[in-house]
Amino acid sequence: MDKYRQILKQYWGYDDFRPKQHEIISSVGSGQDTLGLLPTGGGKSITFQVPALAKEGICIVVTPLIALMKDQVYNLRERKIKALAIYSGLSKEEIDTALNNCIYGDYKFLYVSPERLSTELFRIRVQGMNVNMVAIDEAHCISQWGYDFRPSYLEIANLREILPDVPFLALTATATPKVVEDIMDKLQFKQRNVFQKSFERKNLVYWVKHNDDKLNDLTGICQRNRGTGIVYVRSRRRTREIAEHLKRKGISADYYHAGLSAEQRDTRQEDWKHNRIRVIVSTNAFGMGIDKPDVRFVVHMDLPDSLEAYFQEAGRGGRDEKEAYAILLFNRADKTRLKQGFTNSFPDIKYIKQVYESLGNYFSLFVGSGKGMTFDFVLSDFAKKFSFSMIQAHNALKVLQTEGYIDLTESVHNPSKIKFLIHRDELYEFQVAHAAFDRLIKLILRSYSGLFTDFVAIDELTLARRVKSSVEVIYKYLQRLNNLKIIKYIPQKNNPVIFYREERLTQQNLYISKENYSFRMKMAENKLKAAIYYAETENRCRSQILLKYFGQANAPECGQCDYCKKSEKQKTPDHKEIRQKISKALKAEPMLPAQFKEYFYENDKLYMQVAREMMDTGEIIRDLKGRMMMKE
Repeated sequence: MDKYRQILKQYWGYDDFRPKQHEIISSVGSGQDTLGLLPTGGGKSITFQVPALAKEGICIVVTPLIALMKDQVYNLRERKIKALAIYSGLSKEEIDTALNNCIYGDYKFLYVSPERLSTELFRIRVQGMNVNMVAIDEAHCISQWGYDFRPSYLEIANLREILPDVPFLALTATATPKVVEDIMDKLQFKQRNVFQKSFERKNLVYWVKHNDDKLNDLTGICQRNRGTGIVYVRSRRRTREIAEHLKRKGISADYYHAGLSAEQRDTRQEDWKHNRIRVIVSTNAFGMGIDKPDVRFVVHMDLPDSLEAYFQEAGRGGRDEKEAYAILLFNRADKTRLKQGFTNSFPDIKYIKQVYESLGNYFSLFVGSGKGMTFDFVLSDFAKKFSFSMIQAHNALKVLQTEGYIDLTESVHNPSKIKFLIHRDELYEFQVAHAAFDRLIKLILRSYSGLFTDFVAIDELTLARRVKSSVEVIYKYLQRLNNLKIIKYIPQKNNPVIFYREERLTQQNLYISKENYSFRMKMAENKLKAAIYYAETENRCRSQILLKYFGQANAPECGQCDYCKKSEKQKTPDHKEIRQKISKALKAEPMLPAQFKEYFYENDKLYMQVAREMMDTGEIIRDLKGRMMMKE
């Protein structure tokens, strides 16, 4: 453990590990297959990064989240740790170069999306790597009992054939007891070995408020909580509408969803991370892999389809272990919308087959071809071309993914990249013979490093500004250098991709198991019922409901959620404490009666009653604007 602590201090600046981290690290570090259950913000990445750095060789990290793997690779490189990522959407040349670097380049971490594990190229190259560990993030994806089952995760266990003595570390923040057992079974653990930190988040206050006027509730929440916040909604359109509403109320806010350009997403994410924007209104496309510790509130305007999704998103608040709020705004109309959304999530099998057939036509794939191939994909264009509803087409594609025919990645920004294909001496001779390219080549060599061994991200706009030219001219020159085989140039891409796990089949040969489909529908229905129960129940501690769902049946009441506070209010109130709270609030900021009620919304009638008593005694007075304030 001394060596592990030394690595932790050297690269991350921490003196010691959080609870359960050191047990997990010791276990996998001694060569045992290990399952670690840590809540969101519990420091899962440290549990494989530290022991991997302590050993010779490279750690393979499997994760389905491209944004997360890119973020972690960036953070590792910032710490001078060699890491790279392979996922669908990269060119064959990029993947080939990355795998070579894993064998010969002294890299410590290879992040890989699960669908790449079954490719022949990966399986051949991994045999030449000195692998010290396999880490599986989002491990619940391997279980059909989980909330985000992905068949590609079942390929992970096949690595045992190639790497028989390499320990596996499976990690997740959300797993029921049944999923825990399924993870170890599917990954072929030699023996049961689980380390679980309680899912209880003592610093996170869960609150559910029933009201039809959600915008007014949200405004009050943002005004009362001065720190950074996330507001989750289900539709892209509403992200913009709600952000604009908050801005009209004087609250620093912006919106985020997968339909924005990569530049817009990056800018808004960075603005929020660095507190230039206080509140970000987003679909669930936002938050994965973002390690911002000081989020003081997470508000759900719409209830997610499962408690796993809610728990993970709510858990992005209070990672610094200071008090934060996870607030769900709910009303009867939400229940109707959720049930309608559930129906749309499971289109009939005939419709799914029509979408599959159209997808093959969209990519001009012949029957029997396509296995292992990747295609850029724009859902809106596909749906328009074949007259499908975007929502239903997307849900049909998700079913095809669950059945193991395709993989659909999230939208991700891949910047332009280049790699020199010739040696430095040959490049010098080319520059002498082709003076028109000399200035640009020199600029590229001055601006970027590693160009002869790896694909390096470039920015055409930056290059254009430095030579006082246009992006179009730079693009033209790079394309010409590519055609002359001086460089390999890959222009930037921002779209999701479709990866064919199997060759294209005819509609008649496309098999979708009715039994499996019914099973998944029933599972999704049960998860939705559990989420609705959480939202509707008013006679039980919120933390207890969540902890029981994740297998902690005898947890105590949290003492701070809306139910616990309501129970507390039913006791004889302490008027002295209430007067002190009122005095402190009004000394900080005078308030109109409506603002006062909203500020003390937990028990506004009682606080207003005490405030009137304080007016009668002259302790509280009104200013010329009618605001309540303390008499000096």
